[in-house]
Amino acid sequence: MRIQESAENYLEAILMIYQRTGHVRSIDIANELSFSKPSVSVAMKNLRTNGYITMDQDGSISLTPKGMEIAQKVYERHTLISSWLEHLGVPPEIAAEDACRMEHVISQESFQALKAHVRSQNAVGEAKN
Repeated sequence: MRIQESAENYLEAILMIYQRTGHVRSIDIANELSFSKPSVSVAMKNLRTNGYITMDQDGSISLTPKGMEIAQKVYERHTLISSWLEHLGVPPEIAAEDACRMEHVISQESFQALKAHVRSQNAVGEAKN
């Protein structure tokens, strides 16, 4: 399942906002991503049409199982790549920006290899402590 990078960013933002606040509305997404409300409205319509989100009567947005799967995948990539870059000495704000770009283009194979490497390094570090 391949969707556009912008859609992945919206789905990830919805997940992150929900984890922080327990609810998501279009204005929250606009504020999170620094996008205009009309741009977010168009994106939400597209995500809803494609079955990635639902929106109830009061404008609350929820991820569908299909949307949640993508959001979690992108968020996992973002957090792992960002923390790995920080571990390598990259300043947090640059690590986050770079991770945001890398999370969309890294292959599944490369990500799994990176994930396994990070886990093995964490296990070695824990064993030393």
